[in-house]
Amino acid sequence: MLERLAGRVNADANLLRRGKHVTTTFLIAVDNADHIVRIEHGRIVSITPGPFITPNYSFALRAARDSWEKLWSPVPIPGYTDIFALVKKKLLRIEGDLHPFMSNLLYFKGVLAAAGHTQEAA
Repeated sequence: MLERLAGRVNADANLLRRGKHVTTTFLIAVDNADHIVRIEHGRIVSITPGPFITPNYSFALRAARDSWEKLWSPVPIPGYTDIFALVKKKLLRIEGDLHPFMSNLLYFKGVLAAAGHTQEAA
């Protein structure tokens, strides 16, 4: 699901401009499959698949594969159009230090949208 995410994000000039001050590490969990995403100045420098013994990240986004697939579908159905819609439905959990996430919300929404494009192209 996340194989081409770095390429998509790093090729998007607007997204890189929006994230130029973002340097953090976060976790995306798809079912029980964890992925650590490391970002430096808006560029994804690595995506490391788990499992991890003691992962180090600022925040985590955890949801079932079905929820991610519906969010990332070409035309999401109502209730699956945004990460906060999934949070409201209790299908996605956001854990950890929310400051880097919330202070760069448009950037991270763009990153997650790029993950959706990844699924389309796969």
